[in-house]
Amino acid sequence: MSDDTENEIRLQFLEEAQEYAKTIEAKLIELASNKSDRIDAILRAAHSIKGGAAMMGFQKLSDLAHRLEDFFKVLKIQPDLIDRDLEQLLLAAVDCLQQVISYNLQGMIVDEQWLASQAYPLFDQLDRLIGSPQAEDERNIGGEDGQDMAALIFETEVEDYLQRLESLLVNPQENDLLPEISSMAQDLGSFGEMLQLNAFAKLCASISQQLADTPEQVVSIAEQALQAWRRSQAIILVGEIQALPTSLNLDAEAQEPDSELFLADFDLTNLDAEVEQLASSAKTLSLPGANNSAEAQEYQESTVRVPTKLLERLNDWFGELTIARNGINIYVERLHSLNKLLERRVQAVEKERIMPVGELPTTQSVEASEAMLQALVQLQEVKDDIELTLEESDRAVSDLNRVAKQLQTSLTQVRMRPFADLVARFPRFIRELCLEYGKNAQLKVIGEQTLIERTILEALNNPLMHLLRNAFDHGIEPVEIRQASGKPEVGLIEIKAVYQGNQTLITVKDDGGGINLEQIRTKAQQLGIDSNISDEKLLSLIFEPGFSTANQVTALSGRGVGMDIVRTNLRQIRGDIKVDTQLGVGTTFTLSVPFTLSVMRVIAIEINSLLLAFPSEAIREVLLFSASQFCEIAGNEAISWEGRIAPLIRLEEWLKVRHLPQKAAESKLLAPEPTVLTIERENEWVGLLVERSWKEQEVAIRQVEPGIEMPTGFSSCAILGDGRVAPLVDVPQLLDWINNFGQSGDRPLETPTRETEGEAKDTILVVDDSINVRRFLSLTLEKAGYRVEQAQDGLSALEKLSAELPIKAVICDLDMPNLDGFGLLARVKSNPAFARLPIAMLTSRSGQKDRQTAMQLGATAYFAKPYNEHELLQTLKQMLHKRS
Repeated sequence: MSDDTENEIRLQFLEEAQEYAKTIEAKLIELASNKSDRIDAILRAAHSIKGGAAMMGFQKLSDLAHRLEDFFKVLKIQPDLIDRDLEQLLLAAVDCLQQVISYNLQGMIVDEQWLASQAYPLFDQLDRLIGSPQAEDERNIGGEDGQDMAALIFETEVEDYLQRLESLLVNPQENDLLPEISSMAQDLGSFGEMLQLNAFAKLCASISQQLADTPEQVVSIAEQALQAWRRSQAIILVGEIQALPTSLNLDAEAQEPDSELFLADFDLTNLDAEVEQLASSAKTLSLPGANNSAEAQEYQESTVRVPTKLLERLNDWFGELTIARNGINIYVERLHSLNKLLERRVQAVEKERIMPVGELPTTQSVEASEAMLQALVQLQEVKDDIELTLEESDRAVSDLNRVAKQLQTSLTQVRMRPFADLVARFPRFIRELCLEYGKNAQLKVIGEQTLIERTILEALNNPLMHLLRNAFDHGIEPVEIRQASGKPEVGLIEIKAVYQGNQTLITVKDDGGGINLEQIRTKAQQLGIDSNISDEKLLSLIFEPGFSTANQVTALSGRGVGMDIVRTNLRQIRGDIKVDTQLGVGTTFTLSVPFTLSVMRVIAIEINSLLLAFPSEAIREVLLFSASQFCEIAGNEAISWEGRIAPLIRLEEWLKVRHLPQKAAESKLLAPEPTVLTIERENEWVGLLVERSWKEQEVAIRQVEPGIEMPTGFSSCAILGDGRVAPLVDVPQLLDWINNFGQSGDRPLETPTRETEGEAKDTILVVDDSINVRRFLSLTLEKAGYRVEQAQDGLSALEKLSAELPIKAVICDLDMPNLDGFGLLARVKSNPAFARLPIAMLTSRSGQKDRQTAMQLGATAYFAKPYNEHELLQTLKQMLHKRS
């Protein structure tokens, strides 16, 4: 963002500060009715001005707001100090705040003479009347009355026990720990029972049981007990009792967060069935009613000629339809989530409507309660209408998905033609060659009903004809030679068409004499070509123009131009050709041509913050990566699971590219932690380690413009439901590329990247109740290359985390409504799924006690406003590196 944007954020903050000042003024006037609630609101407003002003560079405003906040901290503990005269002085202090805000809004420097003659004397007078908050009073600010006794005991009595335990652990071998820890667990458990803190009592009982079961591990138990008790103490002090741990698990430190829940929702059974049906093996798609030629001849449907370009446009339009349909599915899911959120908010308002016990109703309060009740009823009716509309939308979306699937099937059949249309005349062609040249051969066709795009099928005609002639002329031997070699008199030429991934493979195989590699080597030497090359590269020479090992030229072959034309024609349709031969056994030519689909099912994965799409049919299993599965084979990394061992490829080491930041994914994560995609290829297994993966989804496929060359291992692009474009991985080609680099010892070159902090493009969640503070901090992070999600309080942050957004770290304020930073820390760190999530606190509270409480609750770092930008970014980078 530009400097203009920064200035805009500062101005918007000042407008927000004006609203906070008005809130303070209004609550001050209402202090007589409910001092505690009003002072809490004033504290939040003054704190927001103090922290935000410090961040934006309005230091005078921050200092005055800080002093005003301190006054109200004392008044919260001693509300009886408030009288009419003090109220007037406090209102005058708020007027000073508003004057400073006005100076800043006009772009003027705050008048030092005015500060010295009017503002500072007023605040000094308030300081003499009210005083400053003492350190021991801080714990009482914001605490609920019912928790005062628990907080007092945990800060005094329990603290003494924990300090005693820390001193014992300095030299654990010199102390008899077992009786000491057992006694502590019993005493602390008694505190829990006395204060009716059942969770804490259970924790102490768990520690006692661990000591009884494994006394030899007393040191380890004592260290972990200290951590658990310290965390419990911090949780009690911030009032988040529901987040208290209830047991001590000695293996907890060694375990990763339990992510199996993410895989529990993903059923690969149906996926495997679909893969089998879509022909990851040699099975093929068939046209309805094409089971045998006799039935096909009896049944003649009326047909109509359709221009190919029209079919291509229909295909493109269907792709657009798929993109729109996927977007609608995502929007409906989001509406369901928002409706659930609305229901929770309505329930929360209903609870707030209930009048506190002991408070007598007034006419005004009764009228307000009735008005709120009527509004709640109307809101509930709106919510019910939304639910009914969503149910109808679900049915409409279901119908849309069904019709789109039927349309896809029909459109695919219209655009495709069976392989039989091309090879129908090949048997006769071979028969005529046999009669003309006195050889005996037969043609076998496999996969006649394999569907291939019309334009590609037409382009395959000439290459296949040449390969058949070549197989008959150079491959199939005369009858006498075959008999002498112990082969059947009738030679076999086999043509097979099958699907593999997003390609159609067509093989032309013969059982003839094979290709003599020594003849090719000799010919290469004659042409001045290095003959000390691998057999694979030596065979590839037959595709070079003018290269031929034939002793004589016949009407069929031997001119050295046919194989070159075959490869050239294939590359025009983005295809390729390979050859494999064995002398005396036969030769196989394998043609690979694109299997162009408008729609495909894929699994989206993330590598180095780059989103890629893997065809579902290429993936056999999705495994959560565990260190226990890691092993080595001949010094190379491997993964072991279910009795199998396969090489492990870390894709992040091979795919290092420069890319633009992408928005967070809308679809649900399959696994937010490292995942292994297992692939079976030519009866061999391989595992691909990726950062994380999303659930399987149906996407639109788009070809890349001819002028743009795709990197090795990628064929086209997938358009996801939320509109993002992801490169579509050509799994066989990618694995071949990696294997070739691995054998040569080379590594792929890294694309030049910007040297900027936050290059990983991780997503950071910023939590603050001030929208302009959030925007200002977001600006800092985005400049450093991070993506940013925002939340206005702790509850909103929990909703963001529960929505499975790809959040790698959190930066959070302390003082916020609904759920403050301490509460958010306690709840997040009590969830095993977020145990490793780094959380940095950024707050105006600079005291050591607040810092210590945050760290005990699980904070990774603690910053005071105003922050040092470089220090914040460096610490964030270290947090993310440590997590990974």
